[in-house]
Amino acid sequence: MPKRILQGIVVSDKGDKTVVVNVERTFLHPLLKKIVRRSKRYHAHDEANTFKVGQTVAIQECPPKSKLKRWEVVDRVKA
Repeated sequence: MPKRILQGIVVSDKGDKTVVVNVERTFLHPLLKKIVRRSKRYHAHDEANTFKVGQTVAIQECPPKSKLKRWEVVDRVKA
């Protein structure tokens, strides 16, 4: 099964080798037929501490690295 790749904005880089990425998705509400936005924060592994707050990055699923980290940063997305 292929690994999922998500795109989001770094909202925190305070942890060592960890960034928190906010991923936003939109979908059509089944009853109201309106576009709804939902966001979720993922803890992602950043080995070299290179990514800073405000950057748009791509994250990919990986085996668990800690209690919360199940994702790793793949690369920076050009804005």
